[in-house]
Amino acid sequence: MRGLRRLVEEDTYCIDVLTQVSALTKALQSFALTMMDDCLHSCVADAIAQGGDQAQDKIAEASQAIARMVRA
Repeated sequence: MRGLRRLVEEDTYCIDVLTQVSALTKALQSFALTMMDDCLHSCVADAIAQGGDQAQDKIAEASQAIARMVRA
């Protein structure tokens, strides 16, 4: 993000800035997918193993997070 800010402040050619925005967007999407995978394999899996309402809550949270990622 700081790099983008610097590019804008330095009046870098707009197409070059947009290229960097695209690269950052893809990197953030990749990071989000990795975080979701880790969450499913740890937090959600642990809650399911314990059972009860907590399991349903974690599944619902994960589902909502996935929906937000898909919409974005």
